[in-house]
Amino acid sequence: MKNWDYIIVGSGMNSLVCAALLAKKGHKVCVLERNPLAGGCIRTEEITLPGFKHEVFSAVHPLVVSSPAYAELGDDLHRHGMEYCNNDTPTGVVTEDNRSLILSRDRQRNIDAMNALSPGDGDNYQQAMQDLERKAELVFGLLGSSLWSFATVKLLARYTWNLGIQGMLDFAAQAMFNARDWLNNTFNSDVSKAMLAPWVLHAGLGPDSTFSGLMNQVMAFSIEQTGNPVVKGGNQKIVECYQAIIEENGGQIVCGQQVDQVLVENGIAHGVKTADGETWWASKAVICNTTPTQLYHKLLPSRWIPDDVATQAKEYRYGRGMMMIHIAMDQPPQWQDPAMQDVVMLHVTGGLNSVSTAVNQADNGLLPDKATIVVCQPTALDPSRAPHGKWILWLQLQEIPRQILGDARAEIDIPTDGEWNQHIREHYADRIVDQLSNNIPNLKTDLLARKVYSPKDLEAMNINLEQGDAYSGVCSLDQFLFWRPLRALKNHTTPVKGLYHIGASTHPGPGLGGGSGYLVAKAIG
Repeated sequence: MKNWDYIIVGSGMNSLVCAALLAKKGHKVCVLERNPLAGGCIRTEEITLPGFKHEVFSAVHPLVVSSPAYAELGDDLHRHGMEYCNNDTPTGVVTEDNRSLILSRDRQRNIDAMNALSPGDGDNYQQAMQDLERKAELVFGLLGSSLWSFATVKLLARYTWNLGIQGMLDFAAQAMFNARDWLNNTFNSDVSKAMLAPWVLHAGLGPDSTFSGLMNQVMAFSIEQTGNPVVKGGNQKIVECYQAIIEENGGQIVCGQQVDQVLVENGIAHGVKTADGETWWASKAVICNTTPTQLYHKLLPSRWIPDDVATQAKEYRYGRGMMMIHIAMDQPPQWQDPAMQDVVMLHVTGGLNSVSTAVNQADNGLLPDKATIVVCQPTALDPSRAPHGKWILWLQLQEIPRQILGDARAEIDIPTDGEWNQHIREHYADRIVDQLSNNIPNLKTDLLARKVYSPKDLEAMNINLEQGDAYSGVCSLDQFLFWRPLRALKNHTTPVKGLYHIGASTHPGPGLGGGSGYLVAKAIG
């Protein structure tokens, strides 16, 4: 069948959410995916050894369980067999000298732990969270709604009325703070700062980026509320459940279909053409879960792209690259603080300045001397991820140059073209394992197997990870909120009628909440 109401290009979380909502409304929906498996950045595979189920890309689902899409579709997902695992210790930090701190889901416990490190730190944290709670409707409304809408105008007008113009300007000024300023103004303890600072990396920012202070608070607040859940048996199960919802409502996901062109007639999108020459028709709309680079440089014929859109798409900026290291262990890691074995996702870092230094080195094309290591332990929540008594470590490095100009430690030979290759990938992974061994003494002795992916490898597996950027575009303020993806466009529209743009490159940005897919489905369905 090649005639549908809606054709969706790509099968990441935004596509799955959009397709499920439209299908439940009675529309005929088809999702076309270029890869053999659906799911975008959700993929569970035994990539090291049999029985070890690794999350190849994304690992935890805090943005899923807090999303409006989950509120609306959660019952259907669980009806099809999806089950979340969660605990009360979602995140924490281990420093270079093995000091540690856990951010739990208990606010009072967090206040007490921070106050124990430095009197007053926990009270300051409580004040910051309470201030955020008082403005939660405004903050989360701007981060999760269609910005060019009457609803957003009403939201801004109401808060301007309540706070006054000066109050709104003060809110805007505070929102511009970077994470360094917020952390230094709030905490005296280096450990408390070290626990929170790395989380801005998960928003595609750095500690010195404008707007990163607010995002740091939002992420701490959200994780404290939701934890860091994973899907029992592997996150791929949520993809299977979304596919079941789509199919039971008459929709379809077709893999192995690379879309090469959006078909436009008289300024209206009517379908797509795939690499094998097949045409898939859409009577109502085409929805592309792509980067601006793909949409405006590859899929949409240039005659339909205005000059300002073409220019801005060409200028669209991508952020740092990412590296993934997946490790199968014979035994659980022997953290110096045994409580860290129960933490779902933690950071190993030298602290706020160390994060900033690694970000700056990566931004300048250097392999960082000392990385911020994101360590996820899915087996802490779900023992079925590994054979009995074994363990999985999911390591993510977000301070990685897309093109390598040098090595900050001057140890690894860099090719003249600056391209990632197997030699650099494995040698840099060796550096990370060596660094982490200072915190996990049994890491090397109990390491059974590892699999490493460089930015180049990640892009090859998922075309939306352009140049290895996990967030499909820099999330700096000039490329966020009203200006994401392009200044010339509003919400998720494009210059072509009946063609919509969703995905991490669009508002509300990266993450697994399915926000853009949800907003488009509600707008057009």
